[in-house]
Amino acid sequence: MGNPEGRLEPRRTADGSPSLWSGDFGEGFHCGRGALAEARAKFVEPAQLERFSPGSTLRVMDVGVGLGYNTAALLEAAQSRGLRLQWWGLELDRRPLAIALANRQFRELWRPQTVELLDQLLRQGRWQAAQSGAGEWWLGDARRMLPQLLNQNRGRCDLVLHDAFSPGRCPQLWTLEFLGDLAGLLQPQGRLLTYCAAAAVRRGLLEAGLHLASLSDPIERAWSLGTAASPTPLPLGEALRALGPMEREHLDTRAAEPYRDPGRNAAAETILAARRLAQARSGADSTGAWRRRWAAGRSAGHLSSDANLRPG
Repeated sequence: MGNPEGRLEPRRTADGSPSLWSGDFGEGFHCGRGALAEARAKFVEPAQLERFSPGSTLRVMDVGVGLGYNTAALLEAAQSRGLRLQWWGLELDRRPLAIALANRQFRELWRPQTVELLDQLLRQGRWQAAQSGAGEWWLGDARRMLPQLLNQNRGRCDLVLHDAFSPGRCPQLWTLEFLGDLAGLLQPQGRLLTYCAAAAVRRGLLEAGLHLASLSDPIERAWSLGTAASPTPLPLGEALRALGPMEREHLDTRAAEPYRDPGRNAAAETILAARRLAQARSGADSTGAWRRRWAAGRSAGHLSSDANLRPG
């Protein structure tokens, strides 16, 4: 599932916030628009924390902690609303957080207390503060750790933030089995939020019994900024919108063939090869035909068949 000793290269995103490029996965940790902007637009804003009463404690599963942007942004947004977090983070490699915390520009993005909590997490594997709550991260293959966390938190989580590398690079964390386990964490009004709009991932979330919405993108008006999923229908409005006709039709193409890993231990190449074989045998419409039907007036980047790279 990637090599925790793989090459990491510094990158600067469009909003000036520092990020990293993974040589192992051949992909950036954040979209080009901005690491900080992505954390806020794709994870914090669609969480709609105003739903929760001040004094509440939110149970949060953070898949792919990385440099800590989503964690820090959520901590600060929650604190501003008088909310506390009970937080669990799944991460393979502790180095991205260490690199981020060694970067002065990254530290200056956040309140001193937020930086201290991330420092605690890096040093001790956990953080705790009276006003912010408590959290701990689990380092290693998320597929092996998630079942234990599911046993502890089935049907109890308010938020699941899924920010792993994209399906084409890290299919292990986007399979029917893994998504099903994440879905099992959610309480009835809980939300799974991800930057990913891949048809295969959305199909997996549907098969896990979740309702879907698309993350709105008022800035660039891309066809989708990401996906929200919940056991109950999601309220639609400024942050969330119903899947449009193009997105719904995408779910009827071969691109929607799910990734599968029944034993929860297959290599990426094995998962990808099995999916390609299933697509070749599928009677579903071709992704190319779907793309051609919807290409007029839209950029090719917004019509990627699998949305394998981060949009925006």
